[in-house]
This record gives sequence, C-alpha cells and structure tokens, in this order.
Amino acid sequence: MKILIKNGRVIDPMNARDGVADVCVAAGKIVAVGAAPADFHANRVIDAAGLVVCPGLVDLSVRLREPGFEYKATLESEMLAAAAGGVTSLACPPDTEPPLDEPGLVEMLKFRARNLPGPRVYPIGALTQKLDGKLLTEMAELTEAGCRAFTQADAPLTDTQVLLRAMEYAATFGFSLWLRPQDVSLARGGVAHDGAVASRLGLPGIPTLAETVALATILQLARETGARVHLARLSTREGIAMVRAAKAQGVAVSCDVAATHAHLSENDLLGFDSHCHLMPPLRTLRDRDAIREALRDGSIDALCSDHTPVDEDEKQVPFGESAPGASGVELLLPLTLKWAREMGVPLLQAIDLITWKPAQILGVAGGHLSVGSCADICVFDATAEWVVTPRTLASQGANTPFLDHAMQGRVRYTLIDGHLDFEAH
Repeated sequence: MKILIKNGRVIDPMNARDGVADVCVAAGKIVAVGAAPADFHANRVIDAAGLVVCPGLVDLSVRLREPGFEYKATLESEMLAAAAGGVTSLACPPDTEPPLDEPGLVEMLKFRARNLPGPRVYPIGALTQKLDGKLLTEMAELTEAGCRAFTQADAPLTDTQVLLRAMEYAATFGFSLWLRPQDVSLARGGVAHDGAVASRLGLPGIPTLAETVALATILQLARETGARVHLARLSTREGIAMVRAAKAQGVAVSCDVAATHAHLSENDLLGFDSHCHLMPPLRTLRDRDAIREALRDGSIDALCSDHTPVDEDEKQVPFGESAPGASGVELLLPLTLKWAREMGVPLLQAIDLITWKPAQILGVAGGHLSVGSCADICVFDATAEWVVTPRTLASQGANTPFLDHAMQGRVRYTLIDGHLDFEAH
C-alpha cells in the first residue's frame, strides 16, 4: 500500500522539522518527506491541509488489563482506543493477573497484540516474582521474551536490599528499571494528597514525603550502582527538584508525569468525584504548576497517559472506597496540546514529549519521521473541538476526570507500519 499524505504541517522533533511538506509511505516505510520519488504512485491520498502530521505517539504507561482484568477492559478495546488517540507504540505495566513475571506470559501477550489492529505493544516486566517485592524475576529471560524494562508498577517494594540487588543486576546487564517513588508506610491507607483539601473532606492523606523519601533512596542507589532508572509519574514540586539536582550531578535518570497531573490539582476533589481518585494523588496547585514548568524547561522528560481503565462499579462508590485510576490514552494528545497552548510552548517542543523523548526512554525505534523508518504516523487537527463522553471514547473504561469537558485537538488518521489503523469518521 502506497500512501501520500499531502499538504500537512509536518512536525518531527528528532529531525527539527516544522513546516508544510508531503510524506510518502510505501511497503510500511517512509520513503520521502518532501518531493515524492519519480516512481511513486499512491494508492491512497490523504489531504492533510490544515492538519498536523507527526510521528505516532509513544505512551509510556497503558494498562491493557489482560490477562486477568477483562471485566475492566479488553486488549481489543484498549488497542483501538490507543490507535484512536494517535498512539503507535505503548508500554504496558506488568500488574496483570497473573503478573508479567514469566517469559510465557509475555510471549502470549505479545502474540495476542500482534494479531490485533493497533499499536506496537512493549511489555514492561515484573521486577519481582508475583510483584511481591521479595525475589527478583529472571530479567534476562524476560528481556529475551520482549520486555523493555522492569518495574513493580504500583506494587510495594519494602525491602531496600532487594532494590539494591535489582539495580546492581540491571547495571551489570544493561537493563532499565522503571520505578514509581512512593514510600509504602508513609502512603498506607491514603487516597488523596495530605493537605487542606483532604482534611476538609475527611479523606486519609498521602504526604509529599511519601514521594521524596522513596525518591531519596532510589536516587542514592542509582548513584551508587550506575543503574539506568526511569522515575514514573512524579507528582510533587520537591520530587521534581530532587530529580533536577540528580540529573545535574550526572545520575542516569529520566522521568515522566501523567498528563492529568499537568492540569488538575487537589482542588478538583472538592466534589468527591471518584474519577479524580488517582495514584499518585492529585496534589497542590503549586505542585501542578511545578510540573507544568518542569515540562517546559526539560526537567521532566516525557508525558504519558497512565491509562488505567476501571470498571464503572469500582468508581460508583464513595471516594475513599473507589479504585484509583483514569482512562487517558485518547486524551494524551489533546491534554498535551492544551498544556502547550497555556504555557506558550511551541508545538515542536510539545510533540517531542509524547514521541521522540518517550521512544528514547523505552529504547524503541519509533518517535520520528526519518526516511527509511517505519511509517508510524499520527495526523491530527489541532483546532478540532470535541467533548469527552463515554460515546466519544473508544476505551471500555470511561473513567476520567475530564468527562463532559471540552477538548481541542483530535486525531484524524493513525498509521502503524504504513497501515491505516484508525480513520476518524
């Protein structure tokens, strides 16, 4: 299939390209950006006049809910949702049932994903067996099966010696560890940021210290071992400052935040909306503003959706009893565009946070539009307005704090490996 995407504004952060150009696709590859080769005859022409053509989005945290949680969402529904969101590569955490702690489970997930339309799926392996924080998994075997990194997801790891061994092992063999900094003891029982709002609502709190204490341990061990560590879902101003300082000292760390946390704060909990029950919790306005600024100055490396579809029954209960998490894979692009508009950030820089930079963290070949690369492409209308409702989302989980909110920015086409996997109607 030969596809010509013509007249679009091509934004490619890796190649520092931002301008109107044609993109030619043949045999799953990008064969030209600009003038078409003389022998190129398209089977399909997409007129992208007024639209933006960028690399397919790379999302660092998308829970596909299989195996084990099919009542929350299915692989089919969430792969479709990802393609509808312009995502062409995604990392899925291992907190399934059973967890992704054995090569056979990883291979089965990859096989199922390969046989469905939608993005490339890159499993993140369980760091410890059954995610119980005690015995390390066979990281080498899991890597051979297709795991790109290792994490506990949101499962606790209370034994610092286990974490030290994991980092030493990862440093020796070049594996990457993805860790969400949260001290289990300090966060125990908490459902909201430990501050004025939680006190007023009578909700048990998770203090800033829960992030910074865990972060101090992780950074010290990373410094000592030389392990490559990615810090997932930072949420506090103090945590960001610690990571900024560690980077300045040469510690090999990268970090991301959830797109939701760049827009919302603890104030959004005032209506007891369980859709705002997230992990890590929404924090203060000062924390939110620190996240927005750190995204602008490059201290935070990537934005992700932290897509966590939840069964409706688990949200239709009192806030403190609800399951944490929000669907977000279809909102990653519009929320990134909204942040960029509000912060006066150029589109090239904003797109970088959801394409090329996360691709580097994940260690995959996507995230750019170089000639000869796989044709993973997102074509979107940056000005299109739409309202988030269960009907406008493809995800099986309609649990998002942005329900009934107006968004600006809508994906029109998603190409994966040169195949048109999503087309808006």
